[in-house]
Amino acid sequence: MKVSVWYSNEDIRIEEVPRPKPGDQEMLVKVIACGICGSDIVEWYRLPRAPLVQGHEIGAEVVEVGRSITKYKPGDRVFIAPKVPCMKCDYCKNGHYPVCSNVSERLPGGFAEYVLVPQALVEKGIHLLPENMTYDQSTFIEPLACVVRAQQLAAVRKNQTVMLMGSGMSGLLHLKLAKIKQCRVIATDINRKRLEFAAKMGADITFDAAENVPERLVAENRRLADVVILCTSAVAAVDQAWKCVDKGGVIVFFAVPHPEIKVSIPINDFWTRETKIMTSYYCGPADIEAAIDLIETETIQVEDLITRRLPLQDVAKGFQMVREGKESLKVIIRPHL
Repeated sequence: MKVSVWYSNEDIRIEEVPRPKPGDQEMLVKVIACGICGSDIVEWYRLPRAPLVQGHEIGAEVVEVGRSITKYKPGDRVFIAPKVPCMKCDYCKNGHYPVCSNVSERLPGGFAEYVLVPQALVEKGIHLLPENMTYDQSTFIEPLACVVRAQQLAAVRKNQTVMLMGSGMSGLLHLKLAKIKQCRVIATDINRKRLEFAAKMGADITFDAAENVPERLVAENRRLADVVILCTSAVAAVDQAWKCVDKGGVIVFFAVPHPEIKVSIPINDFWTRETKIMTSYYCGPADIEAAIDLIETETIQVEDLITRRLPLQDVAKGFQMVREGKESLKVIIRPHL
């Protein structure tokens, strides 16, 4: 079978590997659609494990199951979580599922024609797709689940002002979810096309991140933001975030700068303002269930976020589109296209 092996953003190769045979408690699935995530193109995050097959936003069809598996059968349409928490360690017991200390197996990369699903994920990470959900739509389950968790941690609620710094794929999913909660949403970006997308998808105010963002925020919104969500790794956005959050507000790092870049927190300014600073990067089981429901019921529309569908041999082209970010939002790889 063919797989896309990532050595770096500039070196992505289509290679031939043996098609795996599932063991008694494993499953083989045919990848129908797999989205390119913003984190896939972050080299400092991925290079330590290179070369590797990337892709964790998977919609697939079951083609073969191990002899001990009775819950699933060939032909089933499924979403598979990239990893699953043990639900037994102290972190899981306290609701910190993304940092579970006992994750032993992860889903092999989805930029491949087929994927062998390990036992742990067969047992806890498989979700049957609703009949009315397409494979393309299923590639949004994991990223939307991460958005669901981030907003839950930040306690986003009705009538709040939510400021999104970065209007790419994750920023727009945050926008859609915040609007459902009846929040006032301000979206920023340096990319004019993305600002147009944000306005079209319901942002109340959009403006260029190259401007004086805090000043523009107060001028157009009459006040600072209750919640600021960083969906970009740009250092300038981090500096802006400190000045855009209101008293008692929350700043969420949904994306972070390169680890060699030092971020200075104006702790003295925040000391008497009850400002919260938090991070959020992944999701838990309940977040995945919530995301599936949001997409299945069309409470959140995702089709309008898909800008390109490409065959496996064009993965490098897809990565370039995501890196450039000109007119591309969600690029989906369809290995059997």
